[in-house]
Amino acid sequence: MSRETRGILEAVKNGRISVEEAEKFFKRAPFEELDIAKIDTHREMRSGFPEVIFCSGKADEHLLRITKQMAEETGEFFGTRASEAQFELVRKSIPETEYDPVSHILKLTNPNRKREAIGCIAVCTAGTADIAVAEEAAQTAEYFGSHVERIYDVGVSGIHRLFSKVDVIQSANVVVAIAGMEGALASVIGGLVDKPVIAVPTSVGYGANLGGVSALLTMINSCANGISVVNIDNGYGAGYIATQINRLACGE
Repeated sequence: MSRETRGILEAVKNGRISVEEAEKFFKRAPFEELDIAKIDTHREMRSGFPEVIFCSGKADEHLLRITKQMAEETGEFFGTRASEAQFELVRKSIPETEYDPVSHILKLTNPNRKREAIGCIAVCTAGTADIAVAEEAAQTAEYFGSHVERIYDVGVSGIHRLFSKVDVIQSANVVVAIAGMEGALASVIGGLVDKPVIAVPTSVGYGANLGGVSALLTMINSCANGISVVNIDNGYGAGYIATQINRLACGE
């Protein structure tokens, strides 16, 4: 059961809303038809997470219609891979819109909906150049209600830096290990923790890195146990999965 559904049922139980009001909520169409998009309004009810907008490649008019509809429907939205130009476009229509130029996340937060930061996810990078992907993962997890510890620039070329943060990493419910070049960080962390490790290969590196393929192959072929791998530069996917694991660890 999603938090939204549980919240509606608790509100009825406590007398904050009527049965009729709750019924209207559950009778809502499962999606909003915009012709150019079908906004999945019941996704959070089914999966525990609201629909997220992939901004890259969307026409300006389409992005505006989608963000406006989601803002009207729920008072919030979360978009990945947005450009500064897209942010300026949306902000003109929805002034409360926020944008992070590092992670390229575009979002509107509903002030009436507070998400408690639960548990702990450790987001680790091999280098500073991996931080854009790491911030996409970290901010995704934070938006969905997880507490995140950031541990950046602890790659294997100076492994003592990683060892100085082992206690923090081992205390997390799940670890996200983000690395380009040869992608060895995930294997090292996998041998140090008893929690799941989500490996994220990045496109950072010289020519033979092949745009992240070398890191991807290293992570897939890791001899350390407990490692799963997402696509190249997919910080959002890692943050989403990490939140699912973190929720389970917290009994959510």
